Parts: sequence; C-alpha cells; structure tokens
Amino acid sequence: MNKAEITTRRRMADAIRALSMDAVQKANSGHPGMPMGMADVATVLFSDFLKYDSADPQWPDRDRFVLSAGHGSMLLYSLLHLTGVPGVEMDDLKNFRQLHSKTPGHPEYGDTPGVEMTTGPLGQGISTAVGMAMAERLMKARYGDDLVDHRTFVIASDGDLMEGISHEAISLAGHMKLCNLTVLFDDNSICIDGDVSLAETGDQVKRFKAAGWNVQSVDGHDHEQIRAALAACMESDKPNMIACRTKIGFGAPTKEGTASTHGSPLGDEEIAGTRKNLGWDHEPFEVPDDVLNAWRDVGGHGRAAREAWEQRLNGHEKKDAFQRAIEGRLPEGWRQAIRDHVQKMATEAPAMATRQASGAALEALIPAVPEMIGGSADLTGSNNTRTKDMQSVTPDDFSGRYIHYGVREHGMAAAMNGMALHGGVIPYSGTFLVFSDYCRPSIRLAALMKQRVIHVMTHDSIGLGEDGPTHQPVEHLAALRAMPNVAVFRPGDVVEAAECWELALDNADGPSVMALTRQKLPCLRQPQTKRPKNMSALGGYVLTAPEEGLEEKCVLIGTGSELHLAVEAQKLLAEKGIGARVVSMPCWELFEQQPGDYQEKVLGEGLPKIAVEAAIRMGWDQWIGRDGAFVGMTGFGASAPYEQLYDHFGITAKAVAEAAQTLV
Repeated sequence: MNKAEITTRRRMADAIRALSMDAVQKANSGHPGMPMGMADVATVLFSDFLKYDSADPQWPDRDRFVLSAGHGSMLLYSLLHLTGVPGVEMDDLKNFRQLHSKTPGHPEYGDTPGVEMTTGPLGQGISTAVGMAMAERLMKARYGDDLVDHRTFVIASDGDLMEGISHEAISLAGHMKLCNLTVLFDDNSICIDGDVSLAETGDQVKRFKAAGWNVQSVDGHDHEQIRAALAACMESDKPNMIACRTKIGFGAPTKEGTASTHGSPLGDEEIAGTRKNLGWDHEPFEVPDDVLNAWRDVGGHGRAAREAWEQRLNGHEKKDAFQRAIEGRLPEGWRQAIRDHVQKMATEAPAMATRQASGAALEALIPAVPEMIGGSADLTGSNNTRTKDMQSVTPDDFSGRYIHYGVREHGMAAAMNGMALHGGVIPYSGTFLVFSDYCRPSIRLAALMKQRVIHVMTHDSIGLGEDGPTHQPVEHLAALRAMPNVAVFRPGDVVEAAECWELALDNADGPSVMALTRQKLPCLRQPQTKRPKNMSALGGYVLTAPEEGLEEKCVLIGTGSELHLAVEAQKLLAEKGIGARVVSMPCWELFEQQPGDYQEKVLGEGLPKIAVEAAIRMGWDQWIGRDGAFVGMTGFGASAPYEQLYDHFGITAKAVAEAAQTLV
C-alpha cells in the first residue's frame, strides 16, 4: 500500500492494530484478531459519534461503550490509552494479562478507568447494555433530557449472538424500542473452531429485524460506510444493529481471515509482515506523535459538552436528587420507614408467606426510595414485587417503576446489572428460586463488579408443593452461598423479611438474593422476642433461649420456612426435660463477618448442633460440624401439597427433636 494512500484515520486504526498485536505478543497470550478486525469501526465510533471526555470517564451523561466481545480487550485498552484516559499508560499495555495489571485478559470493571463493565462471558455485554439503555430512558423520564441524553454502543461478536442470553436481550430491547442502543456486530464469520458455518446458519440481520431493530450492513473497513450507518442510527426510533463485515486479524499476511488469529499471538514473523502490509514503520509499542495527537484530540472532543452539562446541572432544580441517585446514596428517611414497618409487624405478628412479607416491606420502601425500579419475569403475582401504586414501564413511557421482563430470567438479571452500572436506579426483580440457575452467570458478574442488584426469588423449597421437583429448589441455596460476594437472605418470618430488605438496600457493593416462601409462616419475632435493632444484620442470632430451669444441652438452627420447626422442636424437647436454644440464621454471609467470639456465643461452644432446612446439607457442616445433625433434603422433591411433602421427606419438628435426642 502506498503511504500516501493511508489517511490519518486509517493510521489511527492501525495504531490500535499495532498495540493489540504487540501486547498479545509480549504477553504470549491473548486475542489479537478481533481488535485488528474492528479497529476501523472503533475509530469511526470514537472519532465522530461517541460523547466522551477522556479526562472524566465517569461523567454521568457520557455515552457508554461496552466491549461485549471481551476477549478482544486490547481494542478497549488501546482506545483508553490513545484517547488519554488518566491511569491507562503505555506501561499498562506492556503489562497486558499480568498479575495486578490494569489490563487483565478480559476487561474488569473497577480495575481499569473507562471500562464500563466486566465482559468476557459471551452474551453478557450485549445483554447488560440493554439495561444501561433502559436506565438512561428511566433517568431521562425523571430528570429531563437537559441532564440525561446519551447512548449505549456495543461491539458484539458471532459468539455473543450465539449465546442464548442474547436472544432474550435482543427481544427485550426491540420490545422496549431502545433507540438509544446501537450494536456493532463484528461479522467476521470466524469462531475458535474455524468458520462460523461449522455451527451457525442463522441470518443475524433477519433475526434482529424480526425483533424490531433497525438493521444495516456495511464493509467494516470502509470508514465512510461505517460513518453513514452510525449517522442513520442517530435518527432511528428503534434499537440499532450494524452488521460490520470485517476480516479478523486485518493486515496479517498469512493469517488474516483465519481462526489462527483469534486466540493466539501472531508470532514475530507474522507481525513483521503485518507492519509491512499496513505501512506501519514503528517499533513495538511506539505510536508516532501525529497519530497520538489525533487520538488525544478525539479524547478531548467531549470536554465542551461535559462542561456545558455541568453548568446545566449546577443550575438545575433537581441537582441534589440527581447527584444523590447517581452516587447511589439512599434518601433521608428510608431507614426509618422500614424500621417503622418492622415494629408494626412485630407488634401485629401476622402469619404470612415471606413472599407476601416481602411485598409488605416494599409497600413501605417504594415511596421512601424513589430510585427503586421493580420487575418480574412474568411472575408478578407470585413474586409480590409490585406494590399497589407502581405503574408499568412501557416502550412509550419510562416514567413508571415496574418492568415486565417476560419469561427472560437471564436477560432480566443482566439488564439489572446494566441498570446498576449506569447508576441512578436501584433494580430489583423477581422469579422463582429454582430459576436462579438461569440467572447465575449474571449474578456472578454482579458479584464480581460489586453492583447493588436485588433478586427476589420466591417458592424457595419443597414448600412450593404441587408443581413438583422441576420447580422445587434443593441445591440452589448451597450454590448461591458458594458464590463470593453474594448475600443470600432466607428470612424466617414477616419481621426478618423486612429486616432483610433493609440489609439488601444497604448492600451497595454486591448483589442480594431474597429466598422467600410460598407457604404461610407464623410470626416468631413477636413482642416478647422483638429487638431494638435489626437482628438479621448479625446474620445469625439466638431467637429463643431454653425454657427457664432447663439445662441447655443443644442448639437448633433454622432458616426460612423451617425456623418455626426448630421452635416447635424446642418445645418438644422441653417436654422431655432437654433444654435447647433456637438460632435463626437468615444470612450466612453476614454471620461469617461477625467476630469469632460472637459466633461461638450464638452457636454455643461445645454444644451439639442440629440444623433444619428444606434443602441439601452442603455447606452446613461449617456451622454444625461433621458430627452435627441435619434435617433436610437428600435428593429432589415430589409433587403433592406441601404439608404432605414435609411429612414425606421427614422435615418436621418431631424429626428435629429426635435428631437432637441422639446427640445429647
């Protein structure tokens, strides 16, 4: 190629290609092909369309850029460095994929300035971006377009679009008419195994059109075509997809367009040939001043827009409310609202299912915390996630506070992550606990990214009853408790349910799961056992001591719908002269955080322990020891009225008392 034919924009794109292949080569691992293929698309997007100021990558009204194809992380890291994001230096690119670097193998939120979300698990980025776009619409409806008027752009791969979650997300975005969302599809027809045709014959363009998207196709290396397509997106009233036909590993003399560029270094000889093909006569990690200056100009072209926005914010009547919401600070008075509700429940002592108790707590919280946005995966009436005054969010009106996600559990969980990452709203939604498996990858990402996302998961045990074992979770509590940085709440009555809602809102650095019952439970925290503070905040506490005059000989531990069985077993043991304390443990994670002496005090050092929970034993030995007794499930459930199931599986107060007698 004649150097005179290489435009400045092309050289800017080549800088991305060179940095990407050099960093992967130095690390001796990584994915150079996608960054080399999508460099032209990214250059046009950042240069001409992205509202972005590199000096302030957290500016609330910035456009969001999500690299859903997170394996191509050097594309993003190159862009952040070239545009001048503080803290992403050339040495960071040279330290690609090394321990404690700012440039890990896949983009990680919080590790690298300018990274909007953790990506890598394919399908998550595009799906989370749907939530970001929804949050923008929700915030715009509340604060107006003088404070909120931005877009979300996504680069997605063939692999992203093969993942099942992408179907849920694309369908939801089309239904909600998210015209502020644009997906740039890296249509390179290559997957790890070879040509995409090995595993895929679908037509992505027709698929997006069928879901209600505006779709265009371009040559992903023709800047004018890319620019014209993006300009058309700005006028669209639908979500946008641009299928960008690209060559993976663009410029590589023998590997361009092949799977061999996907996940391996190109090698010194191939890199030398690529430099020659591109006309890039520079040493590894060297960017000439004219190209770097052009990129730095791009990084600063949003500064005037940001400064103008800051002036509008400073004079805006909703400034304080906006800043509080975007920073994730809860409003004054919210805690008193839920604590007043707790005292009311403790005094009235109603018997109700904890899913209903959760709904009652929401009636107190929703007016007190206006940024809470609810929803359900087509189970609103079962999950009790919608209060009487909540209006639905619709494609034409985002002023409501309740989202109908449809039967899209995984897409719902990812969208909530996007809403939380965007800021300004606190998402919660509902489904059955058994479907936490469908949500799990998104819950895990929320835990990694430390995002406040609240999952209301009802029908949490064999207490589900007649729907049978397909809908009865037995292993799910153990699976969720095994995940780091996830708070799993399983309240035992109406009071604990309200307390756990307070704790879930307080949990600003990770997701919370509310495991709630279908069946009615007695109120155990009645006036004689109510406490002046949130006892569930301790994770576990002594609910009731042994009957006066009885020597304490064992500890009964329960959660959720089985806590009352421990209380009943305590009475049966008392009739036999055996003193037992009952410990409620609504949140293992919070109990683990308590000092060791408190844990020992609650669990009774040296006393035999019996746990009861309508789930599997896995994990319980941490609290009861290998010699402790466990009353619960050893396999899957069955279809029958729940009372019969508890008898059939031997999860009864009598069984708890008998287990205790064998240990004392």
